[in-house]
Amino acid sequence: MPRAKLSVRLPQAAWIGDLSTEYPDVEFRVLAALPTGETGVGLVELSGPNLPEVIRRIQERETIVSLDLLGESDDRTLIQFETTEPLLLFSVKESGIPLEPPVEIRDGRATVEVTASQDRLSTFGSQLEQFGMSFDVEYVRRTVDSTDQLLTDRQRDLIVAAVQQGYYDTPRESSLTELADHLGMAKSTVSETLHRAEETIVKEFVAELDEGLIAEAQ
Repeated sequence: MPRAKLSVRLPQAAWIGDLSTEYPDVEFRVLAALPTGETGVGLVELSGPNLPEVIRRIQERETIVSLDLLGESDDRTLIQFETTEPLLLFSVKESGIPLEPPVEIRDGRATVEVTASQDRLSTFGSQLEQFGMSFDVEYVRRTVDSTDQLLTDRQRDLIVAAVQQGYYDTPRESSLTELADHLGMAKSTVSETLHRAEETIVKEFVAELDEGLIAEAQ
């Protein structure tokens, strides 16, 4: 499934876009967020200079329903707030994509990573634009946690054995016949199983390459 990283330009009309631009040295790190009907609740860690002033400016905004100070140190403060302008939350909610924290916001831009189908990613982009946010796509990659998701146990074991025996070396240190003899399997079985595994791996590589080229073109 594709995983995308976006750099989202927040509108200056929204408090988070305005204040993060006014205080570019302060990072707003969204640790958790939850839509609650027409509002949204966020757990945010702020780091940088002038934090008491920044928090006071947040509290002054009409779109902030409530704000609780949960912890603070010299250069870090943890707050929980409710706002009527959770624009990113509204965007992911409407597109059916879960928000993946942390979301880092600095100088008017939010770095957002999402994992979703191509259709949902496209919908997410449309929702961002509908809420007045422009964005740049840093990358789109196809996520694969491990070869277990691509290959059967038998295919994986054969691929590993083929590499270990030098079947994929140039020049080859082991022929298909020698590999089959080493594994105690029929040559035709080894050939067919390797071919299916190689087909899966190559197609996965090309699919990921195509998505990368699409992201670059955008």
